[in-house]
Amino acid sequence: MKDAGNYIVPKLAKIPNCTEVTMAGKKLVFGKTIWQLEDSNHLLGDISALRRQMDSAGYLLLRGFFDPVLVGKARSEILDYMSSQNVLNRGQEAVTITQATASPNHHRLRFTHSVIQQLSGFLEVVNSRQILSFFDSFLGGPSMSLDHKWLRATPPGKNTGAHCDVVYMGAGTKELYTVWTALNNISLNMGPLAVCLDSHRHQKLRETYGASDAHEDLLEGYFSRDPYEIIEKLGFRWASTPFQAGDIVIFGVYLMHGSLDNLSDKFRLSCDTRYQLVDADVDWRHMGEHPDQIPKAKKRISIQDARANWGI
Repeated sequence: MKDAGNYIVPKLAKIPNCTEVTMAGKKLVFGKTIWQLEDSNHLLGDISALRRQMDSAGYLLLRGFFDPVLVGKARSEILDYMSSQNVLNRGQEAVTITQATASPNHHRLRFTHSVIQQLSGFLEVVNSRQILSFFDSFLGGPSMSLDHKWLRATPPGKNTGAHCDVVYMGAGTKELYTVWTALNNISLNMGPLAVCLDSHRHQKLRETYGASDAHEDLLEGYFSRDPYEIIEKLGFRWASTPFQAGDIVIFGVYLMHGSLDNLSDKFRLSCDTRYQLVDADVDWRHMGEHPDQIPKAKKRISIQDARANWGI
């Protein structure tokens, strides 16, 4: 994102009411069961206003935050790797594709820490002075990023269930922020991020599910894969939007989120990276040479059994 004083990020058009999308195969309708995320670009340059918006809404959507040239370089590297794994449509050259069309025999691709360390263009984006400077100001001191970077190529037909990040990385400070970054243009039918509005304020969820650990307590970190269960049992409202490459959403560890279904023939490219103060407690499981290889405790229980115990 260029200087907010001389760079105007174009707003995406309002999503018409009655627009239909799906999550886990279930239909959601804009204006009825899902709403549109609102951007906070107008608050850039006013840290106090950004903090108030985070406390109130639970997220910050910043359009065009990352330089599209740097994001394009990172995307080319990612597509090169994906091409080497035979998941892209044959005949496409990675340097020229703008969206990653899946091959007929595609599969979900895992980007290990060792693979990510070879993607210098990607690391240049997520470890950039730009994002760290933002968090230096937002957090009020020198910031850092966890070594564990989640790079995702979500294939056609898949989505992510509802969860809060605290269950995966809650052993350090709770003032830890996720930055979800769109690495290609992501339309509503490509499975964009979806968040549960006001879920960061749900005290019982914080005290039960939010106090659990997916590595120590739970067999899986998802709270639910059913979007209507979230609406009917917790009273949350889903929200999403299309994204352009370089857009980011920032949110804390207690905001419940997931994604819509990818109904396209393309991979959705995105990443999740985490930032915090340097002098705050760190979840060291996500640091070091193997931050994506976290041991799991043997006596973990299912989320269904845990929720029955919690009465939620």
